[in-house]
Amino acid sequence: MNYAPPPAARDLRVDLFRGVALICMFWDHLPGNPLGYATLRNFGLSDAAELFVFLAGYGAMLAYGRRYEREGFFPAAVHVLRRAWILYVAHVFLLAQLMVVVFVANDNVETRDFIAEMGLRYFLDQPQEALLAGILMQFKPVLMDPLPLYVVLMTLMAGLLPLLVRRPLWVLLPSGLLWLLEKQTGLNLPAAPEGVWFFNPLAWQFLFFIGACCARPRSLLRMRPLERRIGRNIMMPAALAFLAASLLLSLSWRWPEIHDALMPQSIATLIYPISKTDLDLLRVAHFLVLAWVATTLLRPGAWLHSAPASALRCMGRHSLEVFCVSVLLAPLADAAGAVAGDHPAIQVAAGLAGVLLMWTLAAWLDVVRRPQRSPAPYHRADGEYVGAVAAPIRKGG
Repeated sequence: MNYAPPPAARDLRVDLFRGVALICMFWDHLPGNPLGYATLRNFGLSDAAELFVFLAGYGAMLAYGRRYEREGFFPAAVHVLRRAWILYVAHVFLLAQLMVVVFVANDNVETRDFIAEMGLRYFLDQPQEALLAGILMQFKPVLMDPLPLYVVLMTLMAGLLPLLVRRPLWVLLPSGLLWLLEKQTGLNLPAAPEGVWFFNPLAWQFLFFIGACCARPRSLLRMRPLERRIGRNIMMPAALAFLAASLLLSLSWRWPEIHDALMPQSIATLIYPISKTDLDLLRVAHFLVLAWVATTLLRPGAWLHSAPASALRCMGRHSLEVFCVSVLLAPLADAAGAVAGDHPAIQVAAGLAGVLLMWTLAAWLDVVRRPQRSPAPYHRADGEYVGAVAAPIRKGG
């Protein structure tokens, strides 16, 4: 296949939303911190985990789909597996570093048992088994679940890359069937000591591959501009109504008496439990509707270059490094709040300081890696941002 690929494209919103997910995950893991009320999990049925996994698939397709078209399957698959290996190494090293941080915090805070809260008691009770389980990605203390999931998903992607680029439905349909099968059977991978993975890869792979398919420049359902406008006019009110209902439902959980009084038992039986481990249908539906509304209303523009947006994009560009440091900062920020008697002002200050350190690391990496950064985004004739696989797929598929 002969073509001259254009400069790599980058929709700046991808990095921005990834930065939002990183901050939300960090604040979500600070127990009792007032900043936790500002995260995505408080405004609907999905949270930052769905956003992070979806963007992982989206970003992986942008990065490796074009490489597949340019270099072929084997070189592209090697690069995907290399990324999976980097994620695995990061998991092993982060596990060791997290244990050190938690043990130090536990020794200096008398009012809390961080070892038990972080799920590290298993390591003290059975160190040999815990070390082996950690290497096998079966031992995952609190905060450590996303990386092993990411390793598994990237490894799967290495073999499915040709189909994702050429025949995405051949991946998406079996992926959806596997997700439904998991719902019926409860299949999961073994973990220690809790027994199963908190993020079940057999379920979460579906959202990852949805993200990968969305990174293609051609929609799976081809519609003319007029049809798209009509569809938006019909779907937007319904989408907003669904998001509003999801918001009210999530808010009602804060007042169980009111929730139980207003929620019909038949509906409660139908929708509960809204499992995160098994990626419940309502979580998927809420996230996809929210993502569609957000990308429809938040169009690319000058606002992406404002100072707050630039800071979020900077963190999103270096998501692996920022995520790893956030895992280490979370118990430290929690310990700082506990030492101060869980005073809200100290908790908020610790949470904001953690975000500042995350941004500082990302900004430093930006400077160090500046020569390797991609050129500026380019556009199609209709003004839409395109993915990095756009031109190769248009010519070859």
